[in-house]
Amino acid sequence: MSDKEFLERAIALAAENSKAGDNGPFGAVIVKNGEIIAEGWNQVVSSKDPTAHAEVVAIRRACDALNTNELSGAVLYSSCEPCPMCFSSAVWARVDRVVYAETRYGAAKAGFDDEVLYEAIADMKNQKLVPCEHMPMEEASKVFDSWISNENKIPY
Repeated sequence: MSDKEFLERAIALAAENSKAGDNGPFGAVIVKNGEIIAEGWNQVVSSKDPTAHAEVVAIRRACDALNTNELSGAVLYSSCEPCPMCFSSAVWARVDRVVYAETRYGAAKAGFDDEVLYEAIADMKNQKLVPCEHMPMEEASKVFDSWISNENKIPY
């Protein structure tokens, strides 16, 4: 599978799991050796866990599946640019690369504004801890558009 196909899966997880409104519109996939090791989606409200972001859930599941605390050789695909916590988790997990579709600005339009956190740290494009690539995909933006109009969503 290609980067685009793995991103499409992350976006599908975001779309599928945010329809009911009790999970935010974010999805993530961990890939190693060309295979999906774990998937995650935002579960902050449904699990009552503020750290249950899609990327963190996927990292936890991947580490569990591989019985390790580090994911060197793996790639994190996310439907959206990782927030500072998720990015830090990817760094600590030692993923080789992060690929994301929507940006933090698309997330902010849907009510997920972490700008104060981003201002406190260097821009991910300029940091040197782990390579990050922005691969814009219209489908990722559509997930946020659906979230905005979702009358069942539980803001957090």
